[in-house]
Amino acid sequence: MPGLVTVFGGSGFLGRHVVRALARRDYRIRVAVRRPDLAGHLQPLGRVGQIHAVQANLRYPDSVTAAVRQAEVVVNLAAILYERGRQTFEAVHVDGATAVARAAAGAGARMVHVSAIGADASSPSQYARTKAAGEGAVRAAVPGATIFRPSIMFGPEDDFFNRFAAMARLSPVLPLVGGGHTRFQPVFVGDVAEAIARAVDGDVAGGATYELGGPEVRTFRQLMEFVLATIGRRRLLVPLPFPLASLQATFLQLLPKPPLTPDQVKLLCVDNVVSPEAERERRTLVALGIAPTMIEAVVPNYLWRFRKYGQFGRRTADRRRTTENA
Repeated sequence: MPGLVTVFGGSGFLGRHVVRALARRDYRIRVAVRRPDLAGHLQPLGRVGQIHAVQANLRYPDSVTAAVRQAEVVVNLAAILYERGRQTFEAVHVDGATAVARAAAGAGARMVHVSAIGADASSPSQYARTKAAGEGAVRAAVPGATIFRPSIMFGPEDDFFNRFAAMARLSPVLPLVGGGHTRFQPVFVGDVAEAIARAVDGDVAGGATYELGGPEVRTFRQLMEFVLATIGRRRLLVPLPFPLASLQATFLQLLPKPPLTPDQVKLLCVDNVVSPEAERERRTLVALGIAPTMIEAVVPNYLWRFRKYGQFGRRTADRRRTTENA
């Protein structure tokens, strides 16, 4: 009978898909979050009593230890894209991962840790450096942990396609940071969640690091062209050199939810794709038996709200208007 799984960061974008995948497998799920009162949206993903949110703060090891008590598997999804107050990259990606891994080791639980493609101790990006340091901390405490490095993830609640579609609805231009040449390998959040669930099942080899990318590699420009074609809008794509983008990001990072930060500009200087080593050593989605989902199969289903005439196009809107005026 499936046992108890503790998921840190389970109320976020990836978290809700992981919780759904585990619930379908009949696991009991303890979701460890800072604000359990804001995790109510997870309850309908499982049966009554199957999903339970508990309070845990990565800065307080005792709360982390309590959250993993009696768990058979611990999944760490906690991460941030930009820093705010005490929520720093070091605090979440390194100290937080260390606390979770040590608690998992103390409880004798298996561990699944989610990092990111681009994690590199020598990267100029603090995000990438702390992701690499977090992986090292997890390996030190739980040598048999399974680590996943996804590329940018897409899905109904994503912060990539939704963000640029929203920009295109209001702005006549879209910036192409660095000229739009950076390559990405967008991966469906549901595929990443399935890989994590299989690791929880014990069907994925422990002690290895997997890089998860979608079926196609596309440049930033190609992705922006896809967004515009999907929402049926014409916008000017303007190349923005890295130095100018960094200068602009210096001011944008002051916004409550910054669209771009100087650290993210540094990340955009490097391709975000599955490495040749991971492909060669079969540490990919395909190697796990998961067929990667194409963006065309999912993204149009939620970007329709950014179209000028809505989900059914201009003709339907015109017919409705004619009917209403008849």
